[in-house]
Amino acid sequence: MSSTLPRLDTLRIIRKSEPSEPAMPADSRWNGRRRFALALALLWILSGVYIVLPDQQAVETIFGKVVAPRVLPGLHFALPWPIASVTRIKVRQMQRIVIGGSPADSITGRSQPLASQFLTGDQNLIHVRAVVQFSVSSPVDYLYRSQDPAQLVGAAVEAEITRRMAHRPVDAILTTEKTAIQNETLAAAQRTLDVYGAGIALSTVNLESIAAPAEAAEAFRDVASARADSARIANEAEGYANDLLPKARGQARQLLEEAAAYRETKTNEARGDAARFEQVAAEYARASQVTARRLYLETMEQVLPRIRKLIVDQNGNLDLTIIRKGDSTGLKPQ
Repeated sequence: MSSTLPRLDTLRIIRKSEPSEPAMPADSRWNGRRRFALALALLWILSGVYIVLPDQQAVETIFGKVVAPRVLPGLHFALPWPIASVTRIKVRQMQRIVIGGSPADSITGRSQPLASQFLTGDQNLIHVRAVVQFSVSSPVDYLYRSQDPAQLVGAAVEAEITRRMAHRPVDAILTTEKTAIQNETLAAAQRTLDVYGAGIALSTVNLESIAAPAEAAEAFRDVASARADSARIANEAEGYANDLLPKARGQARQLLEEAAAYRETKTNEARGDAARFEQVAAEYARASQVTARRLYLETMEQVLPRIRKLIVDQNGNLDLTIIRKGDSTGLKPQ
C-alpha cells in the first residue's frame, strides 16, 4: 500500500497542473442559435416556391379557403405550409371510364350482364358497352364540387344513354342510330355536368359494343343480314335505274332532234320543189315548146349517164367510141 499511494498523489498533482479549456462566452452561443433559426425561417419561406408544369394547373388555398382558383403553368410563390396549400391537376390529361363493364372484363372475356343491359323503346334488352373520355375544364370545381368526378361522369352518361335507348327500337339501335345516340348523349351529358358545376369537359362518348342477348343473338343476326341484303338489292336497283334512265332520256332526246331535223329538211325540200315548180309553170305558160324541150333535155342529162347504152345510126352501124377501155362487163342493149 505504501508503494501505490505516491503514484496516485503524483497523478493528481499532474492533473491539477494541466491547463483547463476556456469556456464559450454566452453571446457566441446566442449568435449561433439565431443564425440557425434564421436559416430555418429562410428555408421555410422558400418552401413556398412551386412550379406548375405546362400540362398542369394549380389551385391555391389559405387555411382551406381558395385564393387562386386557376394558377397557370410557370414559377409561383405561395405562403408556406401549413398556412397555404397548392394542389396541381393535369388538365390536359385525357381520362377514361367504361360504362357497361370494366376494361379488365374485355381482356379476360368476362361480362357483367346487369351492368350492361339497357331497355329499348320496343321493350327489348340489349347489351351496351360505352367508353367515355373527359378532361378537367375548371380545376377548382373538379376538386371541390364533387367527391368522385369519375363516378359523376359515369352516372350522367349512363342516364343519357338509357334515355336515348328508351326512345328507339332495337333494330334502329343495332343498325343506323349508333352515331346519333353517341352525339346526343355527349351533348346532353355535358349539359348535366355543367348544371352540377363539375368542372369537366367531355371529349367523346363511344359505343364500343352493342349486342343482343346471347339467347336472341342468332335471330338478330338473321334480321340484320336480311336487312343488309334488302338494302344492297335496293341500292343495286337504284344504281341500275340511275344508269339506265339517263341513257333512255338521251336516246329519246336524240330521236326527237333527228325527227325535228328530218322534218325541217323535208319541209325545206318541199318548199324548194314547190317554188321551182311555180317558176317552171310560169316559164311554160310563156313558152310551152321551149320549156318542154328544155325539161326533156335536163331529164335526159340526169338519166342517160346512169345507164349503159348502144348507139346505132340509121344505116345499122354501131358507134364503138362510147365503149370504155377495161370495160369487161359486156354490152347489153337498154
